[in-house]
Amino acid sequence: MNSRLLALALKKQRLQFKSDSLRERWRGHACGLVPAFDAADHVRAGVGWLRGHPEVSVAVGVALLVARPRAVWRWARRGVVAWQFWRNGQRWLAR
Repeated sequence: MNSRLLALALKKQRLQFKSDSLRERWRGHACGLVPAFDAADHVRAGVGWLRGHPEVSVAVGVALLVARPRAVWRWARRGVVAWQFWRNGQRWLAR
């Protein structure tokens, strides 16, 4: 094996060791974030379930519309305003 390949192999090995140590340090620092990551995973799983069962969200929407129509329309208006604000903000940031 020539010296150049040996030097590259040693450099690769040193980088792998450094990567392992950095990964371990990050894992130690990120322990406090585990509950937030767990909560995000639960939310993501719930959204995935709702996407797989759209009839549930439609049924809840219809039930709310029948039970509290004024509240549903009020929240729908707020949602439309928030969506327009978001869209306009995206356009403004794109400029």
